[in-house]
Amino acid sequence: MKVAIASDHGGLNIRAEIKSLLEELNIEYEDFGCECSTSVDYPDYALPVAEKVASGEFDKGILVCGTGIGMSIAANKVKGIRCALVHDTFSAKATRQHNDSNMLAMGERVIGPGLAREIAQVWLGTDYEGGRHQHRIGKIDQYEKENL
Repeated sequence: MKVAIASDHGGLNIRAEIKSLLEELNIEYEDFGCECSTSVDYPDYALPVAEKVASGEFDKGILVCGTGIGMSIAANKVKGIRCALVHDTFSAKATRQHNDSNMLAMGERVIGPGLAREIAQVWLGTDYEGGRHQHRIGKIDQYEKENL
């Protein structure tokens, strides 16, 4: 597995925690920034990561900002991305099992680093179930093909 990760200025601490987790799990990753605590624009970090995941260069992506909302909205504008905004482990598991999410967004002002680490570990370790869920994913894929 190869993971792309990024944050804006509001997600620096959780991004560091997730990088530590990826290293402990021996998961290859690339960090796309940011490296400052001054205000930056989240689309400048979310969109390149989403494009890398959508192209297949990376298997999954993880984004962090203050709430996770901006990052998830930006990432979901990229064709082929299913970015889930998650702040609990149940949703992390469900979005992999049922939605085949390929990107995860979290908010540092919403959750702390310990919970973010648990969420990321569950999300990374959960497989897509397919089956009855594939029909629904297929509807999303079809819409993208026809409209984006």
